This record gives sequence, C-alpha cells and structure tokens, in this order.
Amino acid sequence: MCDKMFFPLLLLGLVAPAITLGATTANLLAAGQHVIYSYSGLIPPSSLYNAIAAGQAAGVIFFKENIDANLSNVISSLKQANEASPLALPLLLMTDQEGGEVRRLSGEPLQSAKSMCASGTASDEGTAAGENLVSVGMNVNLAPVLDVYRAAGDFEDQYQRSFSNNATLVARCGTSFIAAQQAVGVASTAKHFPGLGAATASENTDIDPVTLNLTATEIESVDELPYYSAIAAGLPLVMLSWAVYPAIDTVPSGLSFEMVFSELRGKLGFQGVTITDAIEAGALSDYGTDENRAILASAAGMDLILASGRDVAQGSNIVDALAMALDDGDLDSKLFSRGTDRVAKLRATLG
Repeated sequence: MCDKMFFPLLLLGLVAPAITLGATTANLLAAGQHVIYSYSGLIPPSSLYNAIAAGQAAGVIFFKENIDANLSNVISSLKQANEASPLALPLLLMTDQEGGEVRRLSGEPLQSAKSMCASGTASDEGTAAGENLVSVGMNVNLAPVLDVYRAAGDFEDQYQRSFSNNATLVARCGTSFIAAQQAVGVASTAKHFPGLGAATASENTDIDPVTLNLTATEIESVDELPYYSAIAAGLPLVMLSWAVYPAIDTVPSGLSFEMVFSELRGKLGFQGVTITDAIEAGALSDYGTDENRAILASAAGMDLILASGRDVAQGSNIVDALAMALDDGDLDSKLFSRGTDRVAKLRATLG
C-alpha cells in the first residue's frame, strides 16, 4: 500500500505542531518525550502523524487491532513522519509479545513464559521474540514479566505469564530472555515492579484497584529478587504496577515516589527508563482523569506515560496537561528533565 494512504497531510506539507494556548512550545516538546500513544484500527489517524512530526510523541504502542499484513508499511510511515520532528531521535515502537497466549504479533515466541522456563529455552525464545519485532520495524517489547506467581491459576499463572513460582528461576529465565532479546536490537521491559505475583485470579489492576498486603521482607526476598540480575544485565526499561503495597506506600506503585526512588532506583540501583502500565487502568479510578494521573505519575518519577486507550486524543491531552503543569510549576522541572534525558538516551540507542 502506498504511504500516501497513511499520511497525506505530511506529503502535502500541511502538518503544523499542535499548539495549546498557555503552554510554552518548549514544554510541549519536553512533555511529548514522555508519552506513548495508541490508536484504534489498522490505519493511524493524521493526528498521530501530526503529533510525531511536531516532536510531541515518544512512541507508539501497537495492539492486535492495529496489526495486519501491512503493519511494516504503517510503521515505516510513522518513522517517515518522525523525520520531520525537531528531535533527531527514533520513535519507541512497542507491543506486548510475552509468548504463549499473550502475543500481539503472530508467530514467536510460541511458548509461554512458564513453558520456556521449564524447558530451558528462555534465551531462544527471547531471540525469537526480538527477531519477530524487528521484522515489522518495532524496537521495544513490553516483556518479560518478572512477577513470581504464588499459586496455580492465580493472576499471573492463569495465562502462564510468570516464568515460575521460584524467584531464583524467574531471575534466571527472565535475564536470559532479556539478554537474548536485546542482542537482536530490541529493548526489554521488565514488569510489573515490584511484582503482581501475589495477586489472585480476580485481582486485575486493568479493571479494579488492587492492594497486595505483603510484608516488606517478602517483597524484597521474592518479588524484587529477579530485578537484581535483570538490572545487572543492562535492563533498559521497567514497568511499575498499579497495585498498592502498604508495606512501602499507600498509593499505587506507579504513583509512588518512594517506590520509584527509594526502592527501584535506590535499593536496586536501576538507572534506566520507567514506564507506567495503562494510564486509563481501573486501578486508578480514585485518581481523576488520565491527565491528572499522568501528572501524578510524572511527579513520582515515571519517565514514560502509556496512553493505551486506543485514542490519539488521550495522548495529546496528556502532553498538553504535562506541559501546563511544567509551566505552572506543578511539576518539578529538574526531575522531569532528568526523565527526558533518560528517554532520549534510550531512544538514541534504538533504530
């Protein structure tokens, strides 16, 4: 299919940056580096191309509804739009390709995380996952899951998303998957820090608030354990969960300054990029609009906001809100800038 079908406005030279009255252009540009967009259907709307060309998008997440045989051409058109951006940085183009039942692209990895760990093939499956993403032009996988499941059939085990109920095995298999995937040029994302392994089958943060009443000792010795070896292996991204862990903080993990800076960056020494789970998740029902949630997450130290509601306006509204918060002093500009730098560093390493 001709690229003209994807972004006629770009070809006609009619793209203009999306300017929001009251937000400075510099802060709009900065805010855009913190937002991952999504869209519905097979063909991205012109508004997504416009945001990318204006430098107001860090990347795009793809779901099954966005994927058909023409995906490579769509991604090429997004990359072409990005050439007009004032920032000479590749887009972060991502999906969830965990393996088994959780795959957006057809093909590898066919095995679930639990299966590949049991069979000793996590490294091979990491390579296969990465090669699959590279074949369509993506460069970030929102995988692997490093959650340590507790009981058969619980939230992470019901679809075999967890490598094991043994933290040491999760560490070994997860690190093998990560290293192999990154060797073919795809950035890995470990999730859902500090861990959703203790969640029951009915405790789904996509739908409802979830509180995991674990002791600090259990969190440290079980849930966080796999992250040490993953971080040592050069893990570039960590997705934080939306569950609440009262032993550490009273707010969801991805809204917790304590979780981000004292636990993940402080105790575990992570220096890479943090990314939220879906900002529209039901777990955040007490925290207002998506825009308000994004401001709270950014204030807590989250570098990337995942606007995965399949609506480009969701991402654009979050960019506007972050820019206004920077203008008004509601966000710490120095803290925000450090996150911008981390995202830019990651993007510079990816094609």
